[in-house]
Amino acid sequence: MNNLPKLIRRFTGILLLSFILLLLVNFVVLAFLMAWQSPSVASSPYNVAIQTGKAFQASENGYTLQEDISTQLKQQDVWAFVVDNDTLQIVWKTENLPDTIPTSYTLSDIADLSVGYLDGYPTYTGKTQNGIVILGYPKDSFWKHTRASWNYNFFAHLPQIIFIVLTVNIVVILLIYVIANVRFLKPVKPITKGIQDLSVGEPVHIPEKGLLSDISANINRTSDILQEQRQQLKKKETARANWIAGVSHDIRTPLSMVMGYAGQLKDDANLTDEECQKAEVIVKQSKRMQNLINDLNLASKLEYDMQPINSAKQNLIAIVRQVVVDFINMDIEDRYPIEWQTDEALTVCPINADKDLIKRAVSNLIQNSINHNEQGCKIYISVTADNDYCTVIVSDDGVGETDELIEKLNKTPHYMLCDKNTTEQRHGLGLLIVKQIVSAHGGTIVITNNSYGGFSVKFTLPKSK
Repeated sequence: MNNLPKLIRRFTGILLLSFILLLLVNFVVLAFLMAWQSPSVASSPYNVAIQTGKAFQASENGYTLQEDISTQLKQQDVWAFVVDNDTLQIVWKTENLPDTIPTSYTLSDIADLSVGYLDGYPTYTGKTQNGIVILGYPKDSFWKHTRASWNYNFFAHLPQIIFIVLTVNIVVILLIYVIANVRFLKPVKPITKGIQDLSVGEPVHIPEKGLLSDISANINRTSDILQEQRQQLKKKETARANWIAGVSHDIRTPLSMVMGYAGQLKDDANLTDEECQKAEVIVKQSKRMQNLINDLNLASKLEYDMQPINSAKQNLIAIVRQVVVDFINMDIEDRYPIEWQTDEALTVCPINADKDLIKRAVSNLIQNSINHNEQGCKIYISVTADNDYCTVIVSDDGVGETDELIEKLNKTPHYMLCDKNTTEQRHGLGLLIVKQIVSAHGGTIVITNNSYGGFSVKFTLPKSK
């Protein structure tokens, strides 16, 4: 399966992109939460402690705290006290100071509570005149890391460390993902190969194992059904071809007798003029039946690739001109005059083709115009050429066809090739044979109405290299 590496690359790219996006989203969410949870600079406990220390005023009667700072401490349920530098005793405190708080401190106590806790309360310190102010926040309001000590080299190389760790994690995740997907996609390869074989009619058998065993089993069953249908269709086609060949062969002998006796009666001097005319009609219609049988055989052989194509290098202009001359010679009453519209400067248009089949195709197109215009019409024949193709156009100024029928003739199969209602068919085996001959030579055919008001058929054949 050629698309398997592409599929793996696509899955890997989606995983990598998802991982990067998820990482970015996590960083954004983490930054938002930290910004939302962290206090502003003005309301930071450290900053509040410093501002409180500056807001104290010392006098003979002790310390007094500014009203706005005092109000702020009460709103945050913060207690505070001041320790004198000389005596290390509490010389000022707030009313909400817990009873468990000691009244005297040593220098080591001051050092501890400046970075840690006092009786479970997170404490923060600030300077005052001749002392130090200590603020105590409610328990569980802040977390303080009291043993912060890190190696300097670690922080100096922290970006590189983070990058290496993330890279290793991504590589490991990708390896796990790729290995898992390769194992998952392994049974996909025979499945896709089986589907490709089904599209060209090949028999398929896929091992029914793994996660996709149900799909494999269904494809195998589908292949068996298609092969059985193909065999049945082949039998039907063979039977139809044999039936056509057999009927055609059986009809030839009695038809020849009818034509022979009718020809004798037509020339019998003892018959009246009316009887001779009737005999002539029998001869003409018998000849038509003979032509139909020949067309039926040829169409059947072309349909089942039983007609040999004896290709050789031919001049298409010479072939078409010969057919035109034959029809002009047969049109004694001049009811179907043919106008040759090919550029006189164009004398050669080389193709690789079976000469007899190409003549048959052009003859059928001219005869088609004659058959469908009993009152007579003018027929126009042209051959054109470009660098790669030769084109033949056969047109008439007869009754033409409706646009709906033209579309059906171009797009729908002939009644020999489908099971649809054929009551609207006005063009018989002759046009079908033209299509089959052109297709057998790698060409294309288009049926249209023309500017003369009649019917037009254009077929194009590739030039010989």
